[in-house]
Amino acid sequence: MGKGGHECYHCKGWVHEGEAHDCWTTTERALTQHLPEDLREAWQRLREAASELGEQRIYASHSSIMFARKTCYAFVRPKRTFLELCIFLGWTVRSPRVRRAVQSSKTRVAHIVPIRHRDEVEPPITDWLHEAYHLQDETPTRARKKPKGR
Repeated sequence: MGKGGHECYHCKGWVHEGEAHDCWTTTERALTQHLPEDLREAWQRLREAASELGEQRIYASHSSIMFARKTCYAFVRPKRTFLELCIFLGWTVRSPRVRRAVQSSKTRVAHIVPIRHRDEVEPPITDWLHEAYHLQDETPTRARKKPKGR
């Protein structure tokens, strides 16, 4: 490349020498403003459902919107045709709503749930959000395959 700058490792944009650059900083609005109306309404309902759970931080980071108490319990990646919701639970959910479940730590399983419409933000998704929010109140145990009695 030329003199007087460098290519940003993350966004691949050119940063001129002395120019402030922080491509990781973004806002909820920046991540959701270009969504179609159905997805924007789904996002608003999802944010509302999470906010009702209690005190937490909701913030944008790179291409995701995070929901966190002590640590992140869920996040959303806005895509062109759906919202990719990731919920961290202490067990593996077996449901057609869950596209993929991945062991993310010794005690947590990340569940990827696509959301395409506001009406999808209801049980069992809201139940999983509730459980993930309150999971931080419990003593960590190894993630289990199937919960007892569910």
